[in-house]
Amino acid sequence: MRTTFDNTLEAITTMTADKKKKILFANIPADGHFNPLTGLAAHLKNEGHDVRWYTGPTYASKIEKLGIPYYLFAKAKEVTVHNIDEVIPERKKIKNHVKKVVLDICSYFIDRGTEFFEDIKDINQGFDFDVLIADNAFTGITFVKRILKKQVVTIGILPLGETSKELPPPIMGLTPAKSFAGKTFHAFLRYMTDNVLLKKPHELMHKYHAQYGVKLPKLNIFDVQIQHSTLYLQSGTPGFEYRRPQMSKNIHFIGPLMPYSSGKPYKLEFEEQIRKYDKLILVTQGTFEGDVTKLIIPTLDAFKGTNNLVVVTTAGWQTAELRERYLDYENIIIEDFIPFNAIMPYADVYVSNGGYGGVMLSINNKLPMVVGGVHEGKNEICARVGYFKLGVNLHTERPKPEKIRKAVEEVMRNNIYQRNVERLAVEFSKYDPLKICQKFIEELPAKAGK
Repeated sequence: MRTTFDNTLEAITTMTADKKKKILFANIPADGHFNPLTGLAAHLKNEGHDVRWYTGPTYASKIEKLGIPYYLFAKAKEVTVHNIDEVIPERKKIKNHVKKVVLDICSYFIDRGTEFFEDIKDINQGFDFDVLIADNAFTGITFVKRILKKQVVTIGILPLGETSKELPPPIMGLTPAKSFAGKTFHAFLRYMTDNVLLKKPHELMHKYHAQYGVKLPKLNIFDVQIQHSTLYLQSGTPGFEYRRPQMSKNIHFIGPLMPYSSGKPYKLEFEEQIRKYDKLILVTQGTFEGDVTKLIIPTLDAFKGTNNLVVVTTAGWQTAELRERYLDYENIIIEDFIPFNAIMPYADVYVSNGGYGGVMLSINNKLPMVVGGVHEGKNEICARVGYFKLGVNLHTERPKPEKIRKAVEEVMRNNIYQRNVERLAVEFSKYDPLKICQKFIEELPAKAGK
């Protein structure tokens, strides 16, 4: 005879089983687009979901370490920081920032969309997944949603790019206007962006979708990605985003989504050296930017031989050459990689080109910043750092040593930056990104709508 307990247990078991999903992760082949997804993928796998990954060969070994099965690009071309100028040779000749942005949008992102979709369509034959989870620049999103009718969860790993009548157009690195004249100018810029600057990307995007019988609404290219996502889960919190009167209902802030960490402690080999100096300045240009003359060398030149310890992480870009160049300076440490959560608690200022993941970690560690980035959407991130007074925005990716020195000294001297970053860190701490994402994903119905 079945008891009430038996019936309840069966109901719970059935409900739990129904929540388990077949999940396919996907990413644009760039560290800043891949790394934030790793923690979520590992978490969902540990929660019993069937998690797999579609990516380029560059990330195969990292996914293997997570114990996640993967599918490599087959029809899609892997364009990375290391081969982008070979795959897109005309890129090296372009000096104009706007033209370079347009080329990157077309060649690095939009041109890859149908290639991604063809691969995913083949993957779906053997792995009939329920949900695609991808970074917000992954241009296969709309095809998977509209043609395969799959649930698509997009992770915003850059500042929120949804357009608004109250804000300047995204990608320009502008902050909200306060005056009527400023708002009128931003309205003009929004029109010019959609109808002139991004005309070619718009036309290219519509062309590719039309080849598959998909008619897209007349939207900004950034809005298309958002509108075609079942859920758009934005890394970060409202305190790091401009206020807007309206936001699409599928957008949700989830707190700072961080890369997977084993949790093992990391011992810094230079802890004794840290104690010898008054201040520690942490410097990086991230993984994408390999030209160390932009930010790393000017910062080193600004503080070499001072009573400030300068710790540089190069991501492997010219580490040996930099060590040789600054060999005579005891206050300079240059490494390929140091886990930021291990070094940031010791730091007083974080100098970077504004990579989103690094900025999120800096806020988490209550560390004010000096930022100087323009390309790859860095200008939007740097603009927010300056707007919310979490640090100083240099407004250039090639600052002079004197400008960096003054900015770092300003951040050290003026407590407003420390107070603001601490206030936002408290807001960050109120979010549990992994559990928030898990809840949203598990509550998705089996099939997507239109």
